[in-house]
Amino acid sequence: MAAYPQDPGAPDAPYLAFWRERHLCTLTTLRPDGSPHVVPVGVTYDPEARLARVITNKSSAKVAHVLAAGPEGARVAVCQVAGRRWATLEGRAHVRTDPDRVAEAERRYAERYERVPSPNPARVVIEIELERAMGRG
Repeated sequence: MAAYPQDPGAPDAPYLAFWRERHLCTLTTLRPDGSPHVVPVGVTYDPEARLARVITNKSSAKVAHVLAAGPEGARVAVCQVAGRRWATLEGRAHVRTDPDRVAEAERRYAERYERVPSPNPARVVIEIELERAMGRG
């Protein structure tokens, strides 16, 4: 089976370009019983900081799953696919409520998805500290 590893802090140009295109992604978290919970999300990728970010409502199931993992963070994956191109980022997720971090995530979301997210006082950001990347851009 072929593997397509990428350095999450220094991916090749096609991989990075693919993450800058507008694509719907998925976030996979684990429920308390260990089963996967996969939901559609918008994701932004910041290789310089080795972070992926997902903005969401603090009452969402994905936030509950990340919080349930405790202070070490939850093991998660985000993925996008378009035809034969695909990309997966994996790492430890943490829920951030700091207004500056949420604002930065919203800014990056607006840049990638070409629309400003609607105001949401219950918004948080799931930050994923990247450990692994793979795919073909």
